[in-house]
Amino acid sequence: MIAWLRIGDAFPPLEQALAEPNGLLAASRDVTPERVIDAYRQGIFPWYSDGQPVLWWSPDPRMVLYPGEFRCARSLARRIRRREFDVRIDTAFDAVIEACATLPRGDSDRADTWITPAMQDAYRALHRLGYAHSVEAWQGGELVGGLYGLAMGRVFFGESMFTRVSDASKVALAALVSVARRRDIPLIDCQQQTRHLASLGARPLPRERFARELGQLIHSTAAPGGWTPGALPEYA
Repeated sequence: MIAWLRIGDAFPPLEQALAEPNGLLAASRDVTPERVIDAYRQGIFPWYSDGQPVLWWSPDPRMVLYPGEFRCARSLARRIRRREFDVRIDTAFDAVIEACATLPRGDSDRADTWITPAMQDAYRALHRLGYAHSVEAWQGGELVGGLYGLAMGRVFFGESMFTRVSDASKVALAALVSVARRRDIPLIDCQQQTRHLASLGARPLPRERFARELGQLIHSTAAPGGWTPGALPEYA
């Protein structure tokens, strides 16, 4: 059994998450910005299909990327050096989240979960509040790849990515890693294990250690400043 959360209810302890399916902790009817902020702070995220209740997860282990461990293949590094893509931050958040909801996310060990209209509304609200951000890869004036997620404390919680052109989402991730290094963000949460993320340097972390690191890196739930919309000319 998992907890059913009503408005105002707190999340149960992470230790109560199910082993199968891995990390399922609670369910609710709502997916409000306030609930999402509270969830991420504790190492919990929403992941569900349209027509289901909102399901909240904290898998063990947790896939994370330390910026210093990012693996940039030679072919990707060449594309970055040639500036084949224009990279921007927060100039097309709505378009990024819509693309993530409608396009395959790439190599995944689990079936994609639909980013429902309610989820999109919640993350758009979080973007307006200064928490949610997009990193976008543009080519020829067209949005061809990107990712979005939440910034809180000194952590970036990656939510989803998409690509329409080979390597576009990888370029966006490389740009996020560059931003993380400059902004002293030592941890990027990738949520779930995939071969694709592992090939880029992400690795599994025990849930207990992940929660402990969040406690060390998040001392306020206020939206961190400094995410200025616009072009990112240097991202290597």
